[in-house]
Amino acid sequence: MLKKLLQRFTSNIDSPLMFISTVLLAVGLFTLYSAANQDASRLIAQGINIAVALSVMWVAAQVPPQMLMRLAVPIYLVGVALLVAVDLFGEIVNGSQRWLNLGFVRFQPSEMLKIATPLVLAWYFDKHEGEVRLRDFLVAAILLAIPVGLIMKQPDLGTAMLVLAAGFYVIFLAGLPWKLMLGMAAAAGAAMPIFWSMLHDYQRRRVLTLLDPTSDPLGAGYHIIQSTIAVGSGGLKGKGWLEGTQTHLDFIPERTTDFIFAVYSEEFGLIGNSILLLLYLALIARGMVIAANAATFFSRLLAGAITLSFFTYAFVNMGMVSGILPVVGVPLPLISYGGTALVTLFLGIGILMSIQKHRKLIQT
Repeated sequence: MLKKLLQRFTSNIDSPLMFISTVLLAVGLFTLYSAANQDASRLIAQGINIAVALSVMWVAAQVPPQMLMRLAVPIYLVGVALLVAVDLFGEIVNGSQRWLNLGFVRFQPSEMLKIATPLVLAWYFDKHEGEVRLRDFLVAAILLAIPVGLIMKQPDLGTAMLVLAAGFYVIFLAGLPWKLMLGMAAAAGAAMPIFWSMLHDYQRRRVLTLLDPTSDPLGAGYHIIQSTIAVGSGGLKGKGWLEGTQTHLDFIPERTTDFIFAVYSEEFGLIGNSILLLLYLALIARGMVIAANAATFFSRLLAGAITLSFFTYAFVNMGMVSGILPVVGVPLPLISYGGTALVTLFLGIGILMSIQKHRKLIQT
């Protein structure tokens, strides 16, 4: 009886995805323990976040892709409405208006759009499968531009970038012509002066600091300088778990969240980084296999976009910690401390599991 109940409970769980995710979570907990100066309370709090995220993953894995397709438009509209509500009534924290306070809970609606945007775009292209035309790409661009614009207005460049990337992946996988891509790239290059003028002062400082961190070593350049020192000081094998001097002498800022990769690099070195990269590559490879075997055009687009979003998370975080990208506040997936981003990531993993479970069965 217990065996049957367990099998039923885990029937929709994809074993390879679950194994890779569990290993990454374990790496994250070990690194967090060191980054938090061996503070057990921070570890317990992250354990609660993981429990919530895994529960969300399990629920998402039970929802068939057909139901997700029916819910795509309502979820997107609710998400956009919440972003408008943030703009009108949102709570301002540290100069940014990103949160809605409902009294009993405070949440960040922009996280919802990381899934809602690729979901509605995959729905739209599925409706036009076999006859995707230029105007369909234009409609998709508008559907993508609305949430991205509202999120940038908060301002939240990191989340806007992730939503933009997730939406773009759907458009690209739907068959975006290379000529149109080149034209868009040229147009984006021509619009850079306008985009630069729209950036907030702190965002401009981040870009300028990337080019020359030493121009403000105790201010805007401090994060990049200290994190690159930590990454470089790890060497080949690292200094050892709990032995990172940059970490435990408090030189690394935000070391449990956005800059946890600097802690990991210092303590586990190049070998540890290589293992971490292999784990992310394995996660992405499994996601792409699920996308390739998906039953419908909608499922393939959605699975591909979610999987490539994991790549974006990891690439942007590692890039900003290593000093090759501006600091935009993107966590290291499944490693950084925090609940909201972790729930969003496991929601995506749950959707991948659902798509894998409901793939076509080929008769042989």
